[in-house]
Amino acid sequence: MVEIKTDAALEAMREAGRVVAHALAAAQDAAAVGVSLRELDEAARTVLAEAGARSPFLGYHPSFAPTPFPAVICASVNDAVVHGIPDDYRLRDGDLVNIDCGAELDGWTGDAAVSFTVGAPAPADVALIDATRRALDAGIKAAVVGNRIGDISHAISTVARAARCGMPSDFGGHGIGRRMHEDPSVPNHGRPRRGYPLRHGLVLAIEPMLMAGGRNDYRTAPDGWTLRTTDGTRAAHIEHTVAITEDGPRVLTLP
Repeated sequence: MVEIKTDAALEAMREAGRVVAHALAAAQDAAAVGVSLRELDEAARTVLAEAGARSPFLGYHPSFAPTPFPAVICASVNDAVVHGIPDDYRLRDGDLVNIDCGAELDGWTGDAAVSFTVGAPAPADVALIDATRRALDAGIKAAVVGNRIGDISHAISTVARAARCGMPSDFGGHGIGRRMHEDPSVPNHGRPRRGYPLRHGLVLAIEPMLMAGGRNDYRTAPDGWTLRTTDGTRAAHIEHTVAITEDGPRVLTLP
């Protein structure tokens, strides 16, 4: 069931989104050569706690996972696409890091992700992150009243294909509101003018995940959570929570 949010709900979601933005910024600011992924998680936890927010990631246990998720961020490095578990791995010069974070505040949820490099960036990683950001921007631009979900999906995939990047074939964005994952699904592959119609008050988490090798398949790591590229190439993941409004798309997970 798709829930259309009131304008008051959008304002409440904006506050949750602001907490997400601050938590992501704290994790990125803490990232440096020699810092562990667990320390990035601690930085985000501090922001959530100070804001009085709850993590929708911590303890989340979907049917595909063997255990509940043990952290407030997903930290995916290099060939890890999404859902990486923060552990004692210490960041190295040149690592490509994807951080995904959510926050629930006063009953409403925000969800966003950033990708960045640590130390000296490889030009190919800079290009991959740029392509992922452009794919997200294209998806957001298509998130207007009168369009359909397929228009968002098509906009994202057009940028990915032009960059010769792959995307996980069965992972993408989603509706969001009182819960982190709501209807409708927002695939990163799709055809224009297809799917659920976009109307004022619909809120979506739009999240392109680009894989440099150009393939759409992936493998699941032994932890049952982390998705990795099958060819060992690197991946980037950038996400925003976006409200469809009569005035155009409104990004709710900005600082």
